[in-house]
Amino acid sequence: MLSSRFPSLSLNLWRWLNGLLLGLGAGLVLLPLGVVLWTSFQAGDGAGLTLDHYRQVWARGHFLGAIANSTFVALAVTALQILLSALAGYALARFRFWGQQAVLALVLATLVIPFQLLVIPIFLVLKAGHLINTYGALILPTAVNGFGIFLMRQFFQTIPIELEEAATLDGATRLQVLWRVVLPLARPALVTLFLFTFIGEWNDLFKPLVFTTRPELRTVQLALAEFQEQFTNSWSLLMAAVVLVTVPVVALFALGQRQLIGGIATTGLKN
Repeated sequence: MLSSRFPSLSLNLWRWLNGLLLGLGAGLVLLPLGVVLWTSFQAGDGAGLTLDHYRQVWARGHFLGAIANSTFVALAVTALQILLSALAGYALARFRFWGQQAVLALVLATLVIPFQLLVIPIFLVLKAGHLINTYGALILPTAVNGFGIFLMRQFFQTIPIELEEAATLDGATRLQVLWRVVLPLARPALVTLFLFTFIGEWNDLFKPLVFTTRPELRTVQLALAEFQEQFTNSWSLLMAAVVLVTVPVVALFALGQRQLIGGIATTGLKN
């Protein structure tokens, strides 16, 4: 009865409750991050805040080389995944061939197979190719991903095919249509794939732990694990190391979050 007489009051109350619930949820998510950040600045004697922990982490952990390795590996894997996913996704979205649905089902089936189950055959292949303890061992095993192919295929289906037909009538080839027409329109999906792939590679500990033993190839996650073993009892140093490793991906996510939301929101919708 009250809502029928005062619709604006009911709407404002609902908005207020919705905002309150979202605020509480955000607080629960951000609370552990706040504790980590606060602990990283705590002085050893408990008096005041200090940046000394970050200086010690940078000096003792030797993170510069690890950050360079992780950046190189993550960018290389991301570039390969974007290239191969765009080509394969476009073929599955636009071409019609025998066994197309079977190929798509096979791509989706790879999503349910954990990478750890494939580590032995991958290791044997890398060993046969003399790629163990090289950057190739960190890049090639994840250069192709079923999620990326499916994501690009779904997004390409949302692009009106009339745009491609018009470009074809103007004399453009399939690759020119893909490069000049389709990919510029698929920027939200490309950014989404870039963020998922880069962050996943940045946070990966399994590949460098299994496929490499050379110290000059260690990544940030491996360096963080080694640092944790050395300074188990110093929580401020450990939290400072965690913040140092996390800041690059958080900044990258903040820069691309709008495109990420757009890519997720529109993927799966057809024109």
